[in-house]
Amino acid sequence: MAIVITVETPLQDDVRAMVEELNAHLNPLSPPEFQFQMTAEQMAEPHTTVFVARSREGVATGMGSLKVHDARLAEVKRMWTRPAWRGGGVGRLLLQAVEALAREKGIHRLALETGGTDGFTATWRFYEAGGFRRCSAFLDYPDTEYSRFYEKLLIEEKAA
Repeated sequence: MAIVITVETPLQDDVRAMVEELNAHLNPLSPPEFQFQMTAEQMAEPHTTVFVARSREGVATGMGSLKVHDARLAEVKRMWTRPAWRGGGVGRLLLQAVEALAREKGIHRLALETGGTDGFTATWRFYEAGGFRRCSAFLDYPDTEYSRFYEKLLIEEKAA
């Protein structure tokens, strides 16, 4: 299975379809007030880079985004691999592309928020296998049972 990861606009029909699929998957798992979904339009803003995984035939198989908050902090957003493509490393390739861009930009800390309920067990394992560790809530995310937070330090802070 040959997969190519490229930076693309989320304002394409097949990427919009993946955003809708991801939302449909997430919506039943947490109350709406504890879901922090970006629309395709928000994903197209300049501080967010969207990676799309495509098969050799050009079929969109997954997506992932890097949202830069400042010179020190960026966030993994909108990670999704279509069910038919799971287990083949698409998600891992997307996460590696997101992390590589964060490193290229000199980001110190790559963080993410994901669901905190049992429906997210595979997601937790995925990020932990990618070197992320649990952390406290960041930015303006509420610290609730419906969220779980992860981080990966890309540049170690020097003690003052």
